[in-house]
Amino acid sequence: MRDFAKDHSALALNTATLGHNLDGYGAGWSIERVLDACAERGFGGIVFWRRELGDRAIQIGEQVRAAGLRVVGLCRAPYLTGPLALPDREAVMDDFRAAIDMAAGLGAPVLTIVAGGVEPGTKGIGESLKLVADRVAEAAPYAAVRNIRLAIEPLHPVYGGDRSCLVTMRDAVDLCVAVDAPNVGVAVDVYHVWWDRTLADELLRVGPRRIFGYHLCDWLAQTRDVLLDRGMMGDGVADLKAIRTAVEAAGYDGPCEVEVFSARDWWKRDPGDVLDACVERFCSVC
Repeated sequence: MRDFAKDHSALALNTATLGHNLDGYGAGWSIERVLDACAERGFGGIVFWRRELGDRAIQIGEQVRAAGLRVVGLCRAPYLTGPLALPDREAVMDDFRAAIDMAAGLGAPVLTIVAGGVEPGTKGIGESLKLVADRVAEAAPYAAVRNIRLAIEPLHPVYGGDRSCLVTMRDAVDLCVAVDAPNVGVAVDVYHVWWDRTLADELLRVGPRRIFGYHLCDWLAQTRDVLLDRGMMGDGVADLKAIRTAVEAAGYDGPCEVEVFSARDWWKRDPGDVLDACVERFCSVC
């Protein structure tokens, strides 16, 4: 395993850790201030949310690189299925292509995909997973032309109904195999896979060329909100060392992205203190 105690250049910030993914949360630091603070602390990269960028994707990408950082990824594609998705297939695919275009303009190598929930009018997850696979397969060539990799991120089963019918790494790997496009892979998020005892085997099955991201946080034993009460690394019950062992044993050696949704705790703190905690925990417990 890599020694993060001596080198934390693999550390990347997902700006959701500062509350940037939802209106009304966080301290409201500008992107420019976040970039300066990350550079000062030795972060290697940053991940943005589409809502932050507006029509400034190209400009912000240039600012990231000028600050000595790299754009690690973009969150996220639209929901592809389910009650939170746009109302018709054409609208979904138009927004999917717009997300790919934004990632390309930003210079992000990876666009994260959260599948979306169970398609209205269906039961279980089978039909919805077929829709997800079909829509990812359609978008993959468009993304490939723009040098964008599509990272399918399974979510914790608690989100199965509305946010993600894709709830296991097994199903994510199966989808990658079915689509069979070199730019379609998986993202591993501690929050969503910490409980999955088949994770290591599934990562070996998908292989190093299709692991496109590794996201860090923790699962609090007494979480108060399954969406907005994630823990900072080391504060919860996830076995972070074991998960990273599995990820790196499968061949992943890329950025490690801290993504902490924390409306009641970390989003209320000074962003500088949050970034300091990210570095300290990354070097000591990850």
